[in-house]
Amino acid sequence: MTRAPAGLAGLKARLQRWLFRVSGPEPGPITLGQRRIFVLPTRFGLALAATLVVMLLASINYNLSLGFALTFLLGGVAWVSIHHAFRNLVDLGVSAGRSEAVFCGEAARFGVQFHNPGLRPRLGLQLWPRGARPDGDSFDIAPQSGAVQCVAVPTHQRGWLQLPRLHLETRHPLGLIRAWSLFQPDQRCLVYPAPAVDAPPLPPGGDTHPGDVTHGRGRDDFAGLRHHQASDSPRHIAWKSVARGGPWHTKEFDGSGSRRIWLDWQHLPAGMGLEARLSALTRRVVDADAAGIEYGLRLPGFELPPTAGSAHRHACLAALALFGLPDPDAQPAP
Repeated sequence: MTRAPAGLAGLKARLQRWLFRVSGPEPGPITLGQRRIFVLPTRFGLALAATLVVMLLASINYNLSLGFALTFLLGGVAWVSIHHAFRNLVDLGVSAGRSEAVFCGEAARFGVQFHNPGLRPRLGLQLWPRGARPDGDSFDIAPQSGAVQCVAVPTHQRGWLQLPRLHLETRHPLGLIRAWSLFQPDQRCLVYPAPAVDAPPLPPGGDTHPGDVTHGRGRDDFAGLRHHQASDSPRHIAWKSVARGGPWHTKEFDGSGSRRIWLDWQHLPAGMGLEARLSALTRRVVDADAAGIEYGLRLPGFELPPTAGSAHRHACLAALALFGLPDPDAQPAP
C-alpha cells in the first residue's frame, strides 16, 4: 500500500525534471533560454478565445464582413501578446544573491539577482517559491541593468536551508497569456537554533572553573585605544576618529565590571534534550553578546575561546546550528 504513492511521487519528480529542466540547485549564472520558458493562456485569455470562436461562427452564419474583421483583429492582437510575453522572459540572467542567517521560526530572506542583457525593459515580473502563492507585487528590470528581489522562506529547523525552486512569471502586456520559468539557484541560508524563552541565566561571577567568570578587559573606565580587530564589538570602536578619516581603533576599558565566561554544554541542567540544550546555549550567546561580555563556547568535541564581537557571535551560533548535523558539502566515500 505504501509503494504506490512513493512510485507516483518518483514518477512525478522525473516528469518535472524532464519537463521543466530543473533537477536541483543550479550553479549560477542561470540563463533562461527558449526551452525553459512555458506559455499558456490565462482564464481571461481562454474566455477571449471562446468569445472569438462564437464571433467567428456568427460571422460565418450571417456573412458579416465587419464581424470577420473584428474577429481576426482581436485574434491577431492575442497572438502578438504571446510573442511579447515570451520575449519578456527569454535570455534573462539569474544568479544567487545574499542571505543573512536567521533564528529558527523567522523567515529566511534570499536575495535573487536578475540581469537584463537586452535593449528592452522586462515588465510586470513576479517571483515566488514553488508551491507558495504569489504575493501580488511585481517588478520591472530596465534595459541592460539588473535587479535584486527578496524571497521569504519559512524556517522550521536549524541548519542549512536550501533555496527552493523558484517560479518567475509574467502576464505582460495584456494579461491574456502567462509565460513562466522554473529555476533553483544554488544558495543556502544558515538557520540558528531558536533562543530558549526560559533558559538558565548566565553563569555568575566566581572562580576560574569552566562555566564561571574570570576578570578580563573592563567595561567601566576608559583606558585608551588599540588597533582595531575584526572580532571587536562595534560598540567599542572609536567612531569619531573614523569619521574624521583617521585609522580604526578600539576603545579599552578598565574596571571591576568586566567578565569573561564559558558557555559550557556540560554545565546545563541534567535531563535536557539535544535541541533544548542548543536553544539554551543560543539564548546565553545572545544575552552575553548584548551585555558586552567576553564569552567562550564549549560543545562536545568543539571549543571557541572567549572573546567578543559580531564575528565571534556568528561563529558560536553557527556551531550551535550545525552541531550534530551531517556536512552537506562532504563527498561520499568511494
